[in-house]
Amino acid sequence: MPIKKTLKIGIVAGEHSGDRLGAGIIQALKSQNDIELFGVGGPKLAAQGLISEFDFNKLNVMGIIEPLLNFRELNNLRKKLIKLFKEKEVDYFIGVDSPDFNMAIHKNMKAAKTSKNIQLVSPSVWGWRENRIKSIEKYIDLTVCLFNFEHDFYNKKNLNSAHLGHPFSNLIPNEKLDVINKFNLDESKKFISILPGSRKSEIKNILPTYIEFIRKHFEKYNDFNYLIPVADKISKDLIEKEFFFHDLPIKIGINCSREFLSISDFSVVTSGTATLEAAVLGAEPIICYKTSKLNYFILSRMLKVSHIGLPNLLLNQRRFPELVQQEATSSTILKEAEFIQNQKSKSFIAEELRDLLHGEGNTKTAEKILLL
Repeated sequence: MPIKKTLKIGIVAGEHSGDRLGAGIIQALKSQNDIELFGVGGPKLAAQGLISEFDFNKLNVMGIIEPLLNFRELNNLRKKLIKLFKEKEVDYFIGVDSPDFNMAIHKNMKAAKTSKNIQLVSPSVWGWRENRIKSIEKYIDLTVCLFNFEHDFYNKKNLNSAHLGHPFSNLIPNEKLDVINKFNLDESKKFISILPGSRKSEIKNILPTYIEFIRKHFEKYNDFNYLIPVADKISKDLIEKEFFFHDLPIKIGINCSREFLSISDFSVVTSGTATLEAAVLGAEPIICYKTSKLNYFILSRMLKVSHIGLPNLLLNQRRFPELVQQEATSSTILKEAEFIQNQKSKSFIAEELRDLLHGEGNTKTAEKILLL
C-alpha cells in the first residue's frame, strides 16, 4: 500500500475573519490528507496546528496610506514568509484575504514553481482596481470566492475559481434570555449594538463619532443600553480608555458580536464583514465609514460600485443606510436611528440574505484545491 504523502501548506491570514475562514479550509483538507502547516494566523489556525511565525495583528492594516507608512515592516515580514515557504518547499500556498500583502508571495511562489497558489477571499476587483485581474491570472491557480457574483465575475474572465460561500449563511440569532443572563444585562432595557471595527486605525477614526452618538441618543432615550463587541483584548482596552470619562450604559465584550447583535433592535456598524453579520441577524445596520482625508480622496476616485455595505451590494439596492466620511456624524447617525425606531413594522430580509450566501462549502472547495 503506497505511503500517503504529508502535504506542506503555507498560509497567511492577517485578521480574525480570515483566520476563521482559513481554519475551515484547513480542517477540510486535514480530513483528506495529513498536513503540515507553516505561516501566520490567529487562534483558529493555531487550533489546526499552525505555529505562527509572528503575531498576525502585525498584518492588520487597511486603506492606501497605512500600508505605505508600514511598508518596511510589512515587506520584511513578507520576505521572512517567502523564505520560510521556499525552504519548506510547501505544496500549496493559501493567502487569506489581505490581497496586496499576499500577491507578492503568490508571485514569488509561482516563480519558484514548487507550489500551487490559492487566494482565499477574492480581491474586490469587481469594485475597484480591476487591473489586478492580470496578476490573478498570472500568479494564482485558484481564487476562492465567498459570494456568487464574484464567482460569476471570474467565470466571465475564464479564470479558475471556487464558490465557497459565506459562513454567515448558517448564522441564526441566539436566544435573548441566554445572552442577557450570560452578560448580566438589564432585561428591562432595549439594546443597540455598536461595532467600531477590528483594526486599531478603524477604531480610532470612528470611535469619537460613536461615543458622541451614544451620548446624544441616551439623553433622548434612556431606556436603551449599548453593546460593543470587539475582536480581542487590545481593542477592548482601547475602547475602555476612550469611554473612561463618559458615564454611559455600555457593555464591551470579546468575541460576542453574534450574541450582542441577536438581542439588538438595530446596530451602528463600521463598513466591513460585520455589516453583513448584523443584517443576517436582524439587527438592522446603520453602515458607517470614516478614514483619513487622503485615504478617502484616493479611494473615492477608484471605487466602481454604488454601495459600500456588503448587504447592500448583495441585494443590489441601498436597503440599509450608508454614511460615508463627512456624512458619518453623530447627528446623522442619530437621525437614521430615530427613523428605524419609528418604523411601525420592520421588513427584515435576513432569510433573503442567507440564501445569497450559500456556496459549495469547505469540503468541496478542499477537493478542488487538491485537484490543482
